[in-house]
Amino acid sequence: MRVLAAMSGGVDSAVAAARAVAAGHEVVGVHLALSAKPGTLRTGSRGCCTIEDSHDARRAADILGIPFYVWDFAERFTEEVVETFVGEYAAGRTPNPCVTCNEKIKFEALLDKAMALGFDAVATGHYARLSVVDGIPELRRSADEGKDQSYVLASLTPEQLAHSMFPLGDSWKSEVRAEAEERGLAVANKPDSHDICFIPDGDTKKFLESRLGQSPGELVDADTGAVLGRHTGVHGFTVGQRKGLGIEAPAPDGRPRYVLSLEPVSGTVTVGSERDLGVRGIDADRPIWPGTPPAGPTECVVQVRAHGGLSPAVAETDGERVTIELREPLRGVAPGQVVVLYRPEAAGDLVLGSAKIAATR
Repeated sequence: MRVLAAMSGGVDSAVAAARAVAAGHEVVGVHLALSAKPGTLRTGSRGCCTIEDSHDARRAADILGIPFYVWDFAERFTEEVVETFVGEYAAGRTPNPCVTCNEKIKFEALLDKAMALGFDAVATGHYARLSVVDGIPELRRSADEGKDQSYVLASLTPEQLAHSMFPLGDSWKSEVRAEAEERGLAVANKPDSHDICFIPDGDTKKFLESRLGQSPGELVDADTGAVLGRHTGVHGFTVGQRKGLGIEAPAPDGRPRYVLSLEPVSGTVTVGSERDLGVRGIDADRPIWPGTPPAGPTECVVQVRAHGGLSPAVAETDGERVTIELREPLRGVAPGQVVVLYRPEAAGDLVLGSAKIAATR
């Protein structure tokens, strides 16, 4: 097969490309330039898509003996990922930009271009397993559960999964680094990227305020309705947040307060006690099913964050809506997040589908 290997400049994508070559595929490496003004250096594990990363990807491609190109996706990345991220926060929702990037950039824009150029598949360094059963792609958790990325890939359509390759799905991270060293790849010990790639200093609130400005509002107690303080914008908060609330006086019971909900129109941030954080029901929309949508109530395991936030549940779909009743309450569940449904058997490793959280109960 003709395979386009997406090479970020990290160890995972380099080894994924190497394995595609070793499997006998005709491989071409490509690095996506996602920033119009990339920095020249990263700071440890912060940031990505820098000039340094593109150079690391090129060196890895040279060692593998494959052609290498840099494709400029900066404009589309800004429109589809960055602006969507800002808009979701402005609307009081909590987005996951990695999910959006995979959906809109790596497996829509990149895959579309690859198919147009005659490639059969795109290979990436994601930790997830992919197989085809009766013509239907099945996405599963990776062998290394600590690195599993099936959550951020669960929004891909069956058509996109059918042209995807995840060569690292059966490996542990330690094995990948060891293989990179054996192959003489200089990125063998390069730190993984953390945080949001387009906010390399990790200060999301400052980034959002630079885009959205200030929209003052009130922090209101859920039980009493009392105004506990003021803030400069709902975009500075997420559901479940405890620190940095700016509450002017301690709660009557002396216990910490958490963000329970956000109302962007009035600018109200409602806070309450830890007991009020638990969510037992989720209403979601825009579902994606790799196979046939489940008929009737379906037992599953749901996940609401890239790492953690799991609960046994019963899900039922009605066209474009999915109603989920949780067997165990979850905290920090917010509109805008993606909920992924896994099959309950075998530790819930098979992705049944995903949807965008619209409301919680």
